[in-house]
Amino acid sequence: MTDMRRTLLWGVFLVSLFLLFEAWNVQNGRPSLLHPAAPKTAASAPAHGASGGAGAAATAVAASASGVIPSVASEKVEVVTDVVKATFDSRGGTLVHLELLNTPEQIEKPWYEPLLALVGKASTQEAPARNVVLFDSTSQRVYVAETGVLGVAGAPNHLSPMAVVPGERTLKQGVNDLSVSFESAEQGGQKLVKTFVFHRGVYTVDVKHELRNVGTAALPAQQLYLQLTRDSVPGPGGSAFYSTFTGPAVYNEETKFKKLEFKDVDKAPTTLNADNGWVAMVQHYFASAWVHKAQGAREFRVRAIDAAENLYGHRIYTAAILFPVPTLAPGANFTFDSVLFAGPQEENKLSEIAPGLQLVKDYGVLKILAEPLFWLLTQLHKILGNWGWAIVALVVLLKIAFYWLNASAYRSMAKMKAINPKVMELRERYKDKPQQMQQEMMRIYREEKVNPIGGCLPIFVQMPFFISLYWVLLSTVEMRGAPWLGWIHDLSLKDPYFILPILMTATSLVQVALGAKPPDPVQARMMWFMPLAFSVMFFFFPAGLVLYWLTNNILSIAQQYVINKRMGVLNT
Repeated sequence: MTDMRRTLLWGVFLVSLFLLFEAWNVQNGRPSLLHPAAPKTAASAPAHGASGGAGAAATAVAASASGVIPSVASEKVEVVTDVVKATFDSRGGTLVHLELLNTPEQIEKPWYEPLLALVGKASTQEAPARNVVLFDSTSQRVYVAETGVLGVAGAPNHLSPMAVVPGERTLKQGVNDLSVSFESAEQGGQKLVKTFVFHRGVYTVDVKHELRNVGTAALPAQQLYLQLTRDSVPGPGGSAFYSTFTGPAVYNEETKFKKLEFKDVDKAPTTLNADNGWVAMVQHYFASAWVHKAQGAREFRVRAIDAAENLYGHRIYTAAILFPVPTLAPGANFTFDSVLFAGPQEENKLSEIAPGLQLVKDYGVLKILAEPLFWLLTQLHKILGNWGWAIVALVVLLKIAFYWLNASAYRSMAKMKAINPKVMELRERYKDKPQQMQQEMMRIYREEKVNPIGGCLPIFVQMPFFISLYWVLLSTVEMRGAPWLGWIHDLSLKDPYFILPILMTATSLVQVALGAKPPDPVQARMMWFMPLAFSVMFFFFPAGLVLYWLTNNILSIAQQYVINKRMGVLNT
């Protein structure tokens, strides 16, 4: 039984070290076993053809990445509302830059900054305040929203020159809506008008496409595409010690929510058909999505663009929805309405935009537990008005819910601690007879009615709930910039002075001291070493996560102390 516990401890420790190393590799762009590097593709000129919206994207982005940009007149159009600053390129009417005005970028100071402050050598120059930039189009980064039509020669796509319709570009006080329109030139008997309507206080943009047949002959059936194009660079807010999902996602009522890892898209593109659903690009805390709310035939296409990379060698991907455009008689128009969302993953607001859109918030594999925990956390925040105290209150409620289960575990540990002198004496007496020693130890366990793993099972039962809470805290964008008290000004960043991680490490060691001392000296040393090893990660975890673990440790110590005292093993 002792050997089994020792093996279990070593297994947990080694797996944790492996996952930590894997997360560090992923964060720093290095190859890893769980996240292999994307295969490189030979640079070849992509074909210009009707290969779908994603194919059109391949043409545009690959040309841009190679520096061969079509000679098309281009004008940058800036639109400013109360929540975003958007920049369009008149070439295709593409949204190429989006700054979230009320969402400052998180800039963490180096871990050694507090040490420099103690000796009076800390940096006195603060980094300039910047807002989060979600969309961008530079040699270092590609993330844009594109639309267009394909199917016949001259169809206006996201590379076509378009004229900007004159109008207001800043949302004025007392005005709730602001629109900007682009018109393509007549080519092949057709003309496209794109209109983007921004609204006060929200991150959704209503997008209207009007395709006009201005020729003398009928236009054959075509397709209108809405797509998001980006590279594989993770968004801001990541860490070398934990990893969140970055990549495309699709949703419809039949297949439900489906995340697509970049490495899987490298192996094979994804194509599926439905009569509902949306497509998105997801990263930590933020997302973008194309939504068409009405039911109707559509095709989803997610693919990597051949031979297209940004300056740092990251491949570029597209996630597109294609909709059928009927045959248009001369003088006929086709109008299509959609919604572009680009902003923070505020769960309650996402669910109002489209069915299932709240699923872009990454809860890991235990979503069924994480969702009610998030609901409870938000209710506590409404009462307490502070996310830090809401975390503390939620952990208290969980400890109350599992009080009797924890009590059973701590009583089992206390019994193990009480018989520990007998076990140690037994090990010394039979140290040269391991088989007989095991038999005698099992006899003592039976006589004292002690289960050696009785203290582990209740903990395993609770682990799914605490893992779910971990993902809730990690993925909740409301934690960004949320203070707790004193020196904690942002619960989504690490503790700047490492006070919480130090306290958490200390409480973990207190828990070891209160528990039963393993009879095996190697196992006993491991029990003291593991909290120190795990604490390394917590020094770089967001303060909200460390606060959650620290609160749990303090409550566990209090309960274990009381039980040990009642059973008379406090000083054993």
